[in-house]
Amino acid sequence: MIKTIVLNNRPTGRPTVLDFKSITEDIELTPKDGELLLETNYVSVDPYLRGRMNDAKSYIPAFELNKPIQSGVVAKVIASKNINFTVGDVVCGMLSWKTKQISTGEGLLKVDGSKAPLSSYLGVLGLTGLTAYLGLNQIGKPVAGETIVVSGAAGAVGSVVGQIAKILGLHVIGIAGTDEKVDMLKTKFGFDAGINYKTSKNINQEIAKAAPNGVDIYFDNVGGPISDAVLFNINNFARIIVCGAISVYNNTELPNSISVQPFLVRNSALMQGFIVSNYADKFPEAIQHLSGWLAEGKLTYTETIVDGFDNIPNAFIDLFDGKNKGKMVVKI
Repeated sequence: MIKTIVLNNRPTGRPTVLDFKSITEDIELTPKDGELLLETNYVSVDPYLRGRMNDAKSYIPAFELNKPIQSGVVAKVIASKNINFTVGDVVCGMLSWKTKQISTGEGLLKVDGSKAPLSSYLGVLGLTGLTAYLGLNQIGKPVAGETIVVSGAAGAVGSVVGQIAKILGLHVIGIAGTDEKVDMLKTKFGFDAGINYKTSKNINQEIAKAAPNGVDIYFDNVGGPISDAVLFNINNFARIIVCGAISVYNNTELPNSISVQPFLVRNSALMQGFIVSNYADKFPEAIQHLSGWLAEGKLTYTETIVDGFDNIPNAFIDLFDGKNKGKMVVKI
């Protein structure tokens, strides 16, 4: 029996479970020459997948209706007719939300569960870690002694950004949505300060208090009013790294927001969006640093692991309520 989750409807606003459909098929899959059969172990759910559910032009093709959704997956090779893979290998790559599937092996990376937990290859040692490292270094160009603000700081990318910034000698301020998460930023991840945006009476003033010397780098994962508040505190030549905008992904109308241009002009500041694949040539360098810091105990991570293939849609939807701490992963 093979289960598959497909896109049933294109969501309007916040996704619901009705936008997904689970299909069960009683079939046997047999790899042909050059192919391998994979059994899914872990599935990554990520905010950017929401954009792929819209039928709109983007940096990556939209998901098709009634076709399997894809994301980062860790899977075990259970049959192989591909000379590059043997039974028992564990691989990571962009794969379909299926319990079992055939692959040509293209785009798959072998991973070693003895060196790090398999789920970490979807997080701190996967695209999450790469996004944090490359966004911060390639656009942020951090200098020891500077101040960085990270929004969505308790999430998968934000928590890694803050830790890398601390390793590089920055003063790090994180913004999150609960007191528990703010405490985790400071105790587990070593942030210098944290702000709970949900209970803050004036987030602009709280940022100013936490960053008395102003903000040199802003790593933006959320957009919206939080990011507006940071703009009031940026320094000359500040760098604003636009990684995501989860606060507006489900909007059905254009959001109200302040004009960023005066802030950028007045402070000679840089604001740049990016996709991690822009820096694919630097992946080996990033992985070397991330794995080294992890082995040395300088870098840690947290995960929210949900059990069960059928719970993938719910785990994805929970991202928009901030129910995850760190990387959200579904264990099959």
